[in-house]
Amino acid sequence: MPKAEVSWSRTTEEGEKLQCYAQHVGDKWIFYSRGKRFDQWQNIEKPPLEDWLELLDSVQRRINRRLLRPEEEDKLKKIISERFPGTVTP
Repeated sequence: MPKAEVSWSRTTEEGEKLQCYAQHVGDKWIFYSRGKRFDQWQNIEKPPLEDWLELLDSVQRRINRRLLRPEEEDKLKKIISERFPGTVTP
């Protein structure tokens, strides 16, 4: 069972709007996206840095509201710094 689901929307480089969400399952995050409301959710194999930073922002806000434990932020920063060196300091 997923521990947390975080959703947001973004615009691609081509100007297309995407709905995105990430599930926290175990010790990893799984990203999904779709174009419109009734489209099927598609798994994103390699999410861009923009999605990771959006997820980090949401996790930080949820920690402030005591919906997630503070350790989750450190774990997520570590994952981001491994995938995108030099972007986030753990």
